[in-house]
Amino acid sequence: LYRRGRSFFAFVALPQIAKPTMDAITVVDIAPFLQGEEGTEGLCKAVADSLYRSGCVIIRDPRVTEEDNKNFLNMMERYYSQEHEKKAKDARPDVHYQVGVTPEMTEVPRDHTEKADGLATKPHKPTGPDPKWRFHWRIGPRPANTKFPELNAQQVIPEGFPEWRGTMDSWGHKMVDGLNAVAEMAAVGFGLERTTFTDRLKNGPHLLAPTGSDLSRFNQEGTIFAGFHYDLNFLTIHGKSRFPGLYVWLRDGSRVLVRVPEGCLLLQAGKQFEYITGGEVMAGFHEVVVTKETHAAMEKAKAEGRPLWRVSSTCFGHLASDQELKPLEKFSTPEREEKYPPLLVGEQVQKELEAINLAAA
Repeated sequence: LYRRGRSFFAFVALPQIAKPTMDAITVVDIAPFLQGEEGTEGLCKAVADSLYRSGCVIIRDPRVTEEDNKNFLNMMERYYSQEHEKKAKDARPDVHYQVGVTPEMTEVPRDHTEKADGLATKPHKPTGPDPKWRFHWRIGPRPANTKFPELNAQQVIPEGFPEWRGTMDSWGHKMVDGLNAVAEMAAVGFGLERTTFTDRLKNGPHLLAPTGSDLSRFNQEGTIFAGFHYDLNFLTIHGKSRFPGLYVWLRDGSRVLVRVPEGCLLLQAGKQFEYITGGEVMAGFHEVVVTKETHAAMEKAKAEGRPLWRVSSTCFGHLASDQELKPLEKFSTPEREEKYPPLLVGEQVQKELEAINLAAA
């Protein structure tokens, strides 16, 4: 407060708008839940609240070690460092690339302009297909009979990698185990039966789907490796990448650069989670781009003589293909039933694959 002549003036400190941080995504140690300890309802509620608020949750799973992640990343870096033609032999476009490798410049992000225009922090605008490779490896059993055999195709094993099956299965099963634990905790946190989600995940076409992006060729700041999108499945789980660049958008529209703590796993809700909860949990939008942090990690990799391939240790957890997809009774309202009409999970997946150029319409 100060005086000028006969008048008094006051300076009012305007509230600063806080920049969104990783604090918006809860980190939960799931060991007590896995060990069957009593009083874990609070942990389950924390998982559900984080998924509601941010579409994400970070977990510390005692069954997964940094050494597991390291071994997996090392093998995938060697695979993606091969010549284009050698990798391309592992592509299976006849089954919508749902097993084997998807070459770079194949996957096209859906047009989410309307969604992007309503965000405070706009995503980078995709100008074409993603310059990333991806390898799909089936995890877990498949149904004996299904209307969607192309979503449950046979594995592809690259030549020259005798450790391939063991490494992929080991990491993939750890990812699915972590995903199932979070699905159970989320169910409890939302006031549902513990197995509500995991019963529907049984025999789903889960896919370990590590991406590979060549930073020796695509390294300009702002380069898009994965354009602004949501995942079509139920839950996606990731280990820590050696190169930052993943941005996620929270429910309130703010954007956060993801930094996964050492020894932790990141999970993000997909479209199937949104559908089954009638939008109580929204599919999390995200993108992967080259950032200043990516460049810093590149310099470190060069100094250590490591490959400049950005590998994500991604695993997609799917609801079973022949399950009916609609809002559960707890989340059902006339408005939600209209927005999320019933269809088979396999039909939903097929439509999404067509939209991103991985299946013929």
